[in-house]
Amino acid sequence: MGNRLRCALLLLGCSQVCHASLFLYVGKNLTQDGNVMVAGFGDEPSSHWLSIVPRQKYPKGATFSVGGTSAALLPGELITIPQVRETFSYLAMNYSYYRGLPGPLVNGGLNEYGVAVRDVACTSRRELIEMTPKNQRGLNYSDVARIVLQRARTAREALDIAVGLIERYGDFTYGGNSHLFADSNEGWVLLEFAGGKGLWVAHRLGPNDIWANWRGQHDLGFVQTLPADWHKDKDYLASDNFVSFAVEQGWYQPGANRPFNVMEVYSTPNYGGPATAEELRRVEAAVRAAAPKVDVPLLMQLMHSVGRDSSGYGQVADLRPNVTPALRTLWVAPGPPLTAAFVPWRLGVDLVLPEYQEHRYLTAGEAERPSIDPTQRGVESTRFADRAVKRLLYLVNEHRESLLPEVTAALDGFEAHEFARQGDIDRTAQTLLSAHEDALAHRYLTEQANWAAADGLRLIEALADGLEARTKALYGIRMDPAAALSH
Repeated sequence: MGNRLRCALLLLGCSQVCHASLFLYVGKNLTQDGNVMVAGFGDEPSSHWLSIVPRQKYPKGATFSVGGTSAALLPGELITIPQVRETFSYLAMNYSYYRGLPGPLVNGGLNEYGVAVRDVACTSRRELIEMTPKNQRGLNYSDVARIVLQRARTAREALDIAVGLIERYGDFTYGGNSHLFADSNEGWVLLEFAGGKGLWVAHRLGPNDIWANWRGQHDLGFVQTLPADWHKDKDYLASDNFVSFAVEQGWYQPGANRPFNVMEVYSTPNYGGPATAEELRRVEAAVRAAAPKVDVPLLMQLMHSVGRDSSGYGQVADLRPNVTPALRTLWVAPGPPLTAAFVPWRLGVDLVLPEYQEHRYLTAGEAERPSIDPTQRGVESTRFADRAVKRLLYLVNEHRESLLPEVTAALDGFEAHEFARQGDIDRTAQTLLSAHEDALAHRYLTEQANWAAADGLRLIEALADGLEARTKALYGIRMDPAAALSH
């Protein structure tokens, strides 16, 4: 049985449940090209748009704002912290809103040094939530992700930057969080818990590891057990008070046969339910079945299989070593990955199609604006990729068993075609860069990415048009009778 068929069988029957972000790490010994790979999606039902941020320089003494406001789930105050003199270029999906946290927000992406970042919520136990200061200050999860993308050259440096800033300025928590930092050699998983006590723990991921964090499934992934001799273990790091605080609170009693279970001590019971747990196990099983030949198309297929309405986007990164910064590539689905086409975007792209830029749809605060800024009219006159993906998603979900297979097959076919083209695109661009034709190389990369993005959007819309016609003919469009009568 081939790996693709095995993957399809393992994922058959996956259901949709509550909001649940996901990140997946695959060590380099398990992939076809010998590179670390990272995949995932973020669950934030607000407006999303692609952002390619160039290197930026700042004057001496520059500062910027971090944290949140009194409107946050756990209220607090914004503070300012120093900015570095120069930040790195990076690729990410921005989104407009999460309660009390100033936008635009970001859950991760890929920077010019090949450092990938992903973020997943990790809830803390009730007592820690209640301990959190009412005027908390510090870096929120988006601040951490963005700063790491701006400053880190390796996964370990990303961890050190994140922990250093949190220990110096504090952690503005919404209840607990986890980050994945990865490069071409390794990954680090960082967990931060609520309470204002500076509680954090980190675990190194190596070349033979497969690791998945899925919000709501705390018995899978995350950091489960802290070794008794963790101070001497190069694969673990934690705050100085990580164990002692639990002992003081009576949540843990040391003993020869009592391992420190991180999630039992500091987190809450699973709230994702058995369906989410089953999905996560199937994702991991599919990756293990494909090892050591895991590749980008497989990871995109897995993201298609588990995305849902609340999933704002999907990402897949192949963290190749020794790559020219302009050729660093992040595959991005511009909406719920169940019905979105992944498009390869490189850091050398100078301009993103307006259809993939920020639109008013689902953007916080737009309902209160009577009109838009004239400079935004051009973008608003275009279709919005995220909205097109949602339309296709709603059509599919009405009659999932009969309609989803052909949509999935079409998306897989599009992505396989694009994946096959990437080697030639890299070689052509590298030839131009080696000849010092940087402007021409960037123009070429911009054209290639935007052609792929336009083709992906056309495919999504064509699938939606066909499914809508078939739905009307075979089933009719389902409507709420009461709502129909009221209008």
